Amino acid sequence: MSNAPNDLAQDFPDKVDRIHQLKTSNGRFARLYDEYDELNRTIHRIETRVEPKSEEAEEELKRRRLQIKDEIMAMLEGTDA
Repeated sequence: MSNAPNDLAQDFPDKVDRIHQLKTSNGRFARLYDEYDELNRTIHRIETRVEPKSEEAEEELKRRRLQIKDEIMAMLEGTDA
């Protein structure tokens, strides 16, 4: 477990420029990015026991985060607009 949650720029360092471009030009991408970021922070608080939740709730949040990350990756690769 890390001391801080990863952000998408850390996960996709070769896509930083594309992330910035989509955040400023694509409303859907911006909403997904913000939702991913909020979920990531929430999961980090759960994992560090700052905001404990049930294991089931934690796993559901992680599943949603993965779904969003998959959508974001498709947009970054240009396979989903």
